[in-house]
Amino acid sequence: RQVEEEGRVLEGISRSISYDLDGEESYGKYLRRESHQISDAYANSDKSLAELEGKFRQGQEHEGKEESRLNDDFLGMLIHTRTLLKETLDISAGLRDKYELLSLTIRSHDARLTRLRKEYLKGASRDLG
Repeated sequence: RQVEEEGRVLEGISRSISYDLDGEESYGKYLRRESHQISDAYANSDKSLAELEGKFRQGQEHEGKEESRLNDDFLGMLIHTRTLLKETLDISAGLRDKYELLSLTIRSHDARLTRLRKEYLKGASRDLG
């Protein structure tokens, strides 16, 4: 009877150990499987970290290129604006010269018309007199 009881206890312990070993036949096989799972998890995390580092570098490169493109665009707009301003100043100077010429022409015509009017009025008053 004691042997039967001890047999049941041993069977229970065997089932318990079998349950603890997660279906493996021996503790060594269980440890090897756990070791492989840990190695796989480490390799996967290392691979994920490498991918993240790569994406981070790509993001930095893209950001650098984007910043460079924005700087180039801004510089291009600045140069274009400067060119337009120079053209506007040149046109303005030309218009100012034309305005001064027109003003001189009008004064000249005014002086000639005033002289012609005076001569005409002088001649008309002689004819009446």
